[in-house]
Amino acid sequence: MESRKCAIGISLLIISLGIAWLLNSMGIIPRVDWIWVAGLGVSGLLLLTLGGLERFNFVVGITLIVASILSVLRQTGVLETRIEAPVLFTTVGVLMLLAYILKIPGTKNESNTHPQ
Repeated sequence: MESRKCAIGISLLIISLGIAWLLNSMGIIPRVDWIWVAGLGVSGLLLLTLGGLERFNFVVGITLIVASILSVLRQTGVLETRIEAPVLFTTVGVLMLLAYILKIPGTKNESNTHPQ
C-alpha cells in the first residue's frame, strides 16, 4: 500500500511540474517564481497522498495547494497581497470546519487524548 501511495505522489508531482512548465513555455503565466509555487503545491499534494487521510493532513495539505494557487494569482497581478492573506486565513478556518463536519479522523495521538 505504501508503494502505491508513493507512486501516486510521484505521478502528481510530475503532472504538476509538467503543467507548470507548459504554461510557462506558452507564455500563459509568465514571471512566476515556480520554485516557490511548485514547492507549496507539491508539498500539499504529497502530504495528502502519502500522509493518509487525517484531519491535520487534510487541512494543511489543501491549505498549501490553495496557497500555491493564490501565489500564482498574486505574482501575475490578478490578486493583491491585501486580498491573498485574508483569503488564505479564511481557507484554514473553512477547512478546519469541513474536517470536523466530514468527520475526518484525527491523528492517532489526537484520537487517544480527545474523544470524538
